[in-house]
Amino acid sequence: MSRVYNFSAGPAVLPEEVLQEAADEMLDYRGTGMSVMEMSHRSKAYDTIIKEAEADLRELMNIPDNYKVLFLQGGASQQFAMIPMNLMKNKVADYIVTGQWAKKAYQEACIYGKANKIASSEDKTFSYIPDCSDLPISDDADYVYICENNTIYGTKFKTLPNTKGKPLVADVSSCFLSEPVDVTKYGVIYGGVQKNIGPAGVVIVIIREDLITEDVLPGTPTMLRYKIHADNGSLYNTPPAYGIYICGKVFKWLKKRGGLEAMKEYNEKKAKILYDYLDESKLFHGTVRKEDRSLMNVPFVTGDEELDAKFVKEATAAGFVNLKGHRTVGGMRASIYNAMPIEGVEKLVEFMKAFEAANMPV
Repeated sequence: MSRVYNFSAGPAVLPEEVLQEAADEMLDYRGTGMSVMEMSHRSKAYDTIIKEAEADLRELMNIPDNYKVLFLQGGASQQFAMIPMNLMKNKVADYIVTGQWAKKAYQEACIYGKANKIASSEDKTFSYIPDCSDLPISDDADYVYICENNTIYGTKFKTLPNTKGKPLVADVSSCFLSEPVDVTKYGVIYGGVQKNIGPAGVVIVIIREDLITEDVLPGTPTMLRYKIHADNGSLYNTPPAYGIYICGKVFKWLKKRGGLEAMKEYNEKKAKILYDYLDESKLFHGTVRKEDRSLMNVPFVTGDEELDAKFVKEATAAGFVNLKGHRTVGGMRASIYNAMPIEGVEKLVEFMKAFEAANMPV
């Protein structure tokens, strides 16, 4: 069977050449006589893998020396607790809620202290990003939290909020490495890798050193302390070794493609093909305010649930898979991450045009 065009929101499409390279090394990684899956995380070969992965990520994102890069487990959702446990010194934090994951992070923070919802777009089903230029930031807030790209709803912060000097914490799971980023604008920037970087099971946390302290909330487990992982170079315990190895390959693939500037250009070109069609289509339409549209996740609907279901079924049969929208919103969603080739989007639009011609109400 040939490969399909996989529009899944995560776990998601990976670069074919990365998968091929991993397949070639599956039984014997560079003369070691074993797979990376079988290798001790304390071995010389693995030490090179994790160190190279970090060096390549630092180069791609231009990460300053006063930020630590941590490869952790538990996915982005575990960070919802780890962040307040480590950063809530005053037990106060401000949250901007622009989707399901920011909402879950906010609810989790409420367990550990006073979490203030200072802005939200829930009033319009999270279809826009609120104006964050002058928010009521709490004087004693330890940080301000956002989910920068909302996978389910297809919105993206184009301008970061004015945090009035407070550290910004951002979940970038679904826009990680899709465009250049100024790391110095964040206190913590983190994301699960299973959308744009690698297989599920790894979360990458990039955290400013002054935020890593011994002073954590009472009862914080050893495994949930940033300092423990930072002091041990992400090797305090057995890390998600194979996942990190694949991430490292993806970093090299991105460097070969020209880095994040080149990816941004490519991603804009890809997204434009789909958005331009949605804007002119009589059958399909996007659900997000134009200025807040994500380059990575594109939700759309016909306005008729039965027709949506028919479209998903026929698209799947034609080799365009995982287009069904998230269960909380319905409709369709095309996730067009870095590894989705431009022809995948072009062919999807061709298919949508043919579907429209055949199904337009007379």
